[in-house]
Formats: sequence, structure tokens, C-alpha cells
Amino acid sequence: MATINALQDEVIEEFSDFDDWMDRYQLLIDLGNGQEPLDEKYKTDQNLIEGCQSRVWLQADLAEGKVHFQAESDALIVKGIIALLIKVLSGHTPDEILNADLYFIERIGLKEHLSPTRSNGLLSMVKQMRMYALAFKAKGQHA
Repeated sequence: MATINALQDEVIEEFSDFDDWMDRYQLLIDLGNGQEPLDEKYKTDQNLIEGCQSRVWLQADLAEGKVHFQAESDALIVKGIIALLIKVLSGHTPDEILNADLYFIERIGLKEHLSPTRSNGLLSMVKQMRMYALAFKAKGQHA
């Protein structure tokens, strides 16, 4: 399994093929559309991320010490953003997720090109993923 940083570098490389932001948005939309749909049973209020303008559900499971994320959103761009976060963070240990410096967000220009509400939503998604990691880590220590 590639490290979080190696995966971030992959994402940065993928986006660097496109200079035009319209093409980058299209890439985000394609990534979102390529995601497995989230099982209806996970579309609960409990899994809804607060602070997102659109609805985003995030499900996290721990298997063999690794956190696996699944998510869905009713907004195409947001679906793409969460697909990127999952690509980078899913399948890693709680510690790896908590210690990750997510530099790819800035490097691919997401920060500058998202509206303030989407930017806040992105931060909320990252925060939620870290909170899940923290919860799993705390559980693991008391197991």
C-alpha cells in the first residue's frame, strides 16, 4: 500500500496534466462519478457532515487496524473532492491519518478555486475523517 504522501503526489501529478481549471473540475466530477455508490443504510443523519453546503455522508470502518472510508454527496464537485480524500486517506492506520499533512489540497489549487462555502466543506470533511481516526485510535487503546 502506498504511503499517504505517495498517494498525494499521485493526485498532484494527475492534476498537473491540466492547466485549465475547467478541465480540473471535469476531472473532479469524473472521480466523483467513478466512486462506488454508498449503501443506503449508511445515509443516516449521523453520517452527515456538518458544515457542508451540500449533503455529504461519510462512513468509516476499522478493519485490521486500518480505517476505510466510504462517502457520497449530492453535489458532483463535492463528490469528487471526497473521492480524492478517500483515495489519499482510506486504508491507512488512525495514526497515519492523524499525522498526515494534506499538502495536495493546496498544491492542486483546490483552495484557491473553491468557493468559500465549498472550502469550508472540504475542511469539515478532513476534520470528520480525522475525528473518526481519533475515535478508532482511542477504542484501540482500550480494547
